[in-house]
Amino acid sequence: MLDVTTPEITSVVGGKPLSTHGHDPRLYASVDPSRTDRTVAFVQLADARILDAAFASANEAQPAWAAVPAPVRGRVVAALGRLVEQNKEALAALVTREVGKPYRESLGEVQEIIDTCDFFLGEGRRLYGQTVPSEMPDKHLATYRRPLGTALVITAGNFPVAVPSWYLVPALLTGNTVVWKPAEYASASAHALFTLCEKAGLPQGVLNLVLADGRETFAGLERALAAGRVQKVGFTGSSAVGTRIGELCGRHLQSPCLELGGKNPMVVCADADLDLAVHGALFSGFGTAGQRCTSLGTVIVHEDVHDAFLERFSQAAQDAVIGDPADGDVLYGPLMDDRFARNHEEHLGWIRDAHRVLGSTATGRITAAAPRSGFRGDPSRGLYYHPVIVDGVLPDDRLFTEETFGPLVGVTTFRTLDEAVELAELPGYGLSSAIYTRDAATAFRFSGAIRSGMVSVNNTTSGAEAHLPFGGNGRSGNGSRQSGMWVLDQFTRWQAVNWDWSGGLQKAQMDTAQLRGEPGFLLP
Repeated sequence: MLDVTTPEITSVVGGKPLSTHGHDPRLYASVDPSRTDRTVAFVQLADARILDAAFASANEAQPAWAAVPAPVRGRVVAALGRLVEQNKEALAALVTREVGKPYRESLGEVQEIIDTCDFFLGEGRRLYGQTVPSEMPDKHLATYRRPLGTALVITAGNFPVAVPSWYLVPALLTGNTVVWKPAEYASASAHALFTLCEKAGLPQGVLNLVLADGRETFAGLERALAAGRVQKVGFTGSSAVGTRIGELCGRHLQSPCLELGGKNPMVVCADADLDLAVHGALFSGFGTAGQRCTSLGTVIVHEDVHDAFLERFSQAAQDAVIGDPADGDVLYGPLMDDRFARNHEEHLGWIRDAHRVLGSTATGRITAAAPRSGFRGDPSRGLYYHPVIVDGVLPDDRLFTEETFGPLVGVTTFRTLDEAVELAELPGYGLSSAIYTRDAATAFRFSGAIRSGMVSVNNTTSGAEAHLPFGGNGRSGNGSRQSGMWVLDQFTRWQAVNWDWSGGLQKAQMDTAQLRGEPGFLLP
């Protein structure tokens, strides 16, 4: 029997909640990972019928939405930003309750939506094309940005409202309609953001929320691509799933926007400010319990400062405050969902006898039998795990080559900068990287050699800003970028228009006037 005090949420298509009851009723319990006995919401998972209806609704609404002048669409973006600002604390509290993110980080995540809206509200007046001079008289050449049509946006739950805004805001601003499929375990947060989007003035059908599992979503996407009902896919998630989506879109000659995983390196040079580097490694590696695509994977530290750095890093991890995410002072709270806890425990199994484990008195889950000093709250109620630092990882270790997505950081050493770059590149990801050095030449050489989409100097591997391009290469993505003006290329197509008012047919490269001189002339 359902708890009547717990909300039950459904997909919303064409402005109407669509229930699955009577068709393929499947309820998913979105559980608070800091208190696993507390359900945040019951989620009616959508079936194929609802996915098909969402694409139909978005297709039908798209021409009218594209016809709305872009500056007016920008005003809707502005209204969304103000509504999110008015509801900042409530939305942040919901994020903390549903995915276990520390409240201070949740406030920052909601602020990211506001910043994104602030940036894009003006882009409605700056969707610039160009006028181009023609090689023939009485002819006008120009370029225009046009919307693609309907986009399917699939987002992960580690940033349940900020990352979706990176897709939704520019996609809607540029005249596209959207079907949004968030992570099941972040459905309540997604539903809240969707509601704010509706209240900002979006017409019905322009944005549709589909709460579904991955299998149904992939099958629905396959049908929609085959029928020509979706013109763009934006996906944030694992590299494995992103590869499948990329393959599927490629068969239909579409290029998706893929923002995937990372094994993000941090290089600590011999001249680094070690205290600053430790502070950066602590936040990069263990902030959000290591559940960011930009989380620190491996510290690559110069052999001359390895021992000094590791001693300070280990102590900082031991001193870090972990616990109830509603407490604003904790470094991190629980893992987001039981599936991530199981995966993390599998990754801990990759630790070998040759490795040295630091950072905590125990590995694995924080329990009465494996306590954590200074823990805030009752660890038995949630999915809380010890921070783990593994020294001595080698290039052929899975801990070195694979994304672990949890409170687990590897450490290895280097002698030369070239060796550090080689180690940083070896796993094949290319999302984010960092280097700590006092030497500008070293920083420039590193940033020029590394192939990651983002490079930080004396800063963390995390911490994107709304007006910079975000995205990766290799196993981290297909080179597409989110955020800032660069994301406009993901949701628009360029159209070239030539208008001849000469009254005759002027043929390019054939009817072009020629002004002939004397090319062999020499001064006496």
